[in-house]
Amino acid sequence: MQYSQDQPERPHQSQLLGIGLRIGAATSFAIMAATIKLGYEAGVSTPELIFYRFAFGLPPLLGWITLSGNYRAWRTERPKAHLTRMMIGLTSMVFAFSALDYLPLAEATVISFAAPLFSVILSVLILQEQVGRHRWTAVAIGFIGVVIVMRPGGADLPLIGLTIAVTAAFGVACVNITIRQIGRTESPQTTVLWFTLGSMLIVGLFFMPFHVQSHDAGTWAILIAVGLSGGAGQLFLTASLRHAPVPAIVPFDYTQLLWAVLLGWLFWDKRPSPTTWAGAAIIIASGLYTISREQKLRRAGRKAPATL
Repeated sequence: MQYSQDQPERPHQSQLLGIGLRIGAATSFAIMAATIKLGYEAGVSTPELIFYRFAFGLPPLLGWITLSGNYRAWRTERPKAHLTRMMIGLTSMVFAFSALDYLPLAEATVISFAAPLFSVILSVLILQEQVGRHRWTAVAIGFIGVVIVMRPGGADLPLIGLTIAVTAAFGVACVNITIRQIGRTESPQTTVLWFTLGSMLIVGLFFMPFHVQSHDAGTWAILIAVGLSGGAGQLFLTASLRHAPVPAIVPFDYTQLLWAVLLGWLFWDKRPSPTTWAGAAIIIASGLYTISREQKLRRAGRKAPATL
């Protein structure tokens, strides 16, 4: 999750549009996760899934840039920063995709919600931001929720899958920090375009020659769905911020869990355990509290002192 500065008051209708776009993003990302899992079951390798995620997600991105008239989106004065974001993003994507190969859809989704908790820690270590005791408490409680979902000592979820999922959440937090840094000078379209084209180039040149294989029509449909849903989710996510303030729309990110539960039940007849629901509730509550706390401090026009 990413946060922005306070935004001016918007008409009620515009905020409803922003909420609708955010739900569209959560739905798209849930579909992408489900199709990635279906791709693994069809025998598709991780490099292929990543490459086609970008390849089939490129048309919606180019359409977005064309409609906005921002034909200078490819220009940047910070290529090294984009390269760093690209390498971190690709690495986290490998872990995020791989987690879906080992874990049920709902559990993998819940653990991914830990990314904002890691972001708070990294914002202190890297961005030198001040975080008070209220937010540290929320982070600690959130990680308790992660532990509950992981069910240490239980045999139903593979340790390697849980380790990969937590690593993926940490990677997403690293991506959020780099995007916050790049976003000070670069537009969202420039950041997404460089990440997409650069990642396609790296995966296409160094990995696809060793992993590319022929697929049947059904598998190609899955790969197209991975790319289109991922690309659409990115567009919905960005567009939602133009119509509604962050506190109004970020809570709807968690609707992705509802879609993950539904898709997991439809495709794999998997239902989350009570511990998954309990852990999810704790993680979501801690995330929402962190968001509201940060927004409250921004409105006050100051950073939170260490005693808050």
